[in-house]
Amino acid sequence: MKRLAAVVALLGLATATAACSGGATNQPGGSSGGGGGLFTTIDVARPGLDPSGPANPWAPKGNSYLGYNGMKLGWVKNHVTDPNQFYPGIAASWDIAPDNSSVTLHLQPNGKWSDGKPVTAEDVRLSIGLAYTTGSTAFALTPGAAGAAADVEVVDDKTVKVTQDMTNPSSKFARGVIDNWVVPAHVWGSLLPADFWDKLKTSRGTGEAADKAREEILAIGQKVLAFAPPKDVSAGPFTLERVNPGEALLLKNKNFYNAANVAPDQVKFLNFSGNEQIWNYLSAGKLDHSGFVAAPTDVMNRIKQAPGSQLITGFSPVAVGMAFNQSKKPYDNVHVRRGLAHLIDRAQVTKVASPEGGTPAVTTSGIHQKPAQEWIGSELSSLDPYAFDVAKAEAEFKEAGLQKKDGKWAMADGSPWKVTMQAPSGFSDWISAQENIKSQLIENGVDAEVVTVADYPIYLEELAAGKYDVGFWLMALGPAPYDIFQRLYGTSNGWTNVAGQVKHSAPGKSGNWMGSAEEIDVEGVGKINPGELTAKLNAAGPEEAKPIMAQLAKAANQDLPVIQLWDYVNTQFTNTSRFTGWPAQDSDLLRLPAGVWIQLGMVKKKQ
Repeated sequence: MKRLAAVVALLGLATATAACSGGATNQPGGSSGGGGGLFTTIDVARPGLDPSGPANPWAPKGNSYLGYNGMKLGWVKNHVTDPNQFYPGIAASWDIAPDNSSVTLHLQPNGKWSDGKPVTAEDVRLSIGLAYTTGSTAFALTPGAAGAAADVEVVDDKTVKVTQDMTNPSSKFARGVIDNWVVPAHVWGSLLPADFWDKLKTSRGTGEAADKAREEILAIGQKVLAFAPPKDVSAGPFTLERVNPGEALLLKNKNFYNAANVAPDQVKFLNFSGNEQIWNYLSAGKLDHSGFVAAPTDVMNRIKQAPGSQLITGFSPVAVGMAFNQSKKPYDNVHVRRGLAHLIDRAQVTKVASPEGGTPAVTTSGIHQKPAQEWIGSELSSLDPYAFDVAKAEAEFKEAGLQKKDGKWAMADGSPWKVTMQAPSGFSDWISAQENIKSQLIENGVDAEVVTVADYPIYLEELAAGKYDVGFWLMALGPAPYDIFQRLYGTSNGWTNVAGQVKHSAPGKSGNWMGSAEEIDVEGVGKINPGELTAKLNAAGPEEAKPIMAQLAKAANQDLPVIQLWDYVNTQFTNTSRFTGWPAQDSDLLRLPAGVWIQLGMVKKKQ
């Protein structure tokens, strides 16, 4: 398990049958019955291949590989400020109504499944039905912040229109629609009962009948998650051939709509259990591509020296923060949080923990520095940078009532104070960062320790349960303004947005582990409810969103629910020995898996 798994889980991921037999023996780039050769990679989001995993993109542990054999209607670009930009997938194009009230999808005219049958509007409609059973974004039974679909209309064999329920509109409705899996109705159709759409309509009401309908739909969802098609039938560039504990092998789908421009004949996903294995693969030149993996400077230098090794970097819409549980003393006192911010040299932390994969945060704004320039402009320079300053830290600690005894800071009542930071085992950059922060704090009179947790799921579970004083928290998740700030002022801090209604839970209740005040008096702004302001971003257009973003940035900067440490850089590892045509530096394609690069026809076999 490693840090990128956390990032990818936030950005949205997925998951094919497989008999356990020996994998292909071809070397990377070698010929195998065609001119394209073998493309070798890893799925950075999923350590540990599961040979029994189904060809099911919804399955928690499956062998559906995003962009390779797992296909969506379109591929989200993660534009810096516009969440509704995509590259074509199952859909060749789309029309988004000016008020976001509908999305009309135009499917690839020559789209086919790997068994030769055409991809039709009924496949899309069926897939949307399956999405409802698993509670997917715009197709959730209980409408949340992503808006909700009101109707799904098959216009013709290649056209589908999805309308939004405008009683709770979302500016990112199109994203919620297009960023969805599509599977063949002739394989998956038996999972939805004949009366499913009537049942769905009933579920949108109130009373006993609606409750029963929702229960029945969610029960179908359990069958969807467990479904194992007897064969991988894909509309993507590849289909799964087999999986064993060491590797997964996919073969080129000759019926893919852009098959003529798909270079590799085969794709192999190698197994790994931690960062060290990926480092070794890259250093040996075994991988044609790998997504970001945290590595110290000496390892990164070794990787760069491998023949053909190439690093491509670009914007990654996520940052990492040192988050506080304000239910725990002394972190309920903002002066303690500010004092700690002044004792942490963020540049030093970033250099140690993520030298190639991060840039030190200029301050805590809640927004990644690059989109912050677009959203709040000159306001960014007016925020307190919380530069490393021991004198300021001491002044803040004294303001909080902390005591200094024999050169060490203690609680206000004189009892010992130790900053205990938690991180998941295997997240090498997070652990390195916390060890560096620990050293910095101890050097300046604050006792500190680092405690590792077995794995990331357990970490998130215990974090949400309020068991930690201090932990690392992925934040600033763009590009949608609502998504950016709900990481600070959403469920984890007490605010939930259901059907457009915002509710606040007390610290320790309903997943509220951060425990910020429900109302904050922001200098130059006045009293605000940050959760309610964040909810307004959900339906706001870009110009309407900017002043709200500025107020929330000021609130985050003043109140410091987290200390923003570094903004991630999207570092992709490629090798030019066997394939060419990689995305350019800073390309938005870097935010999509290499399977999408291949299906768009970019990647070419080296001549």
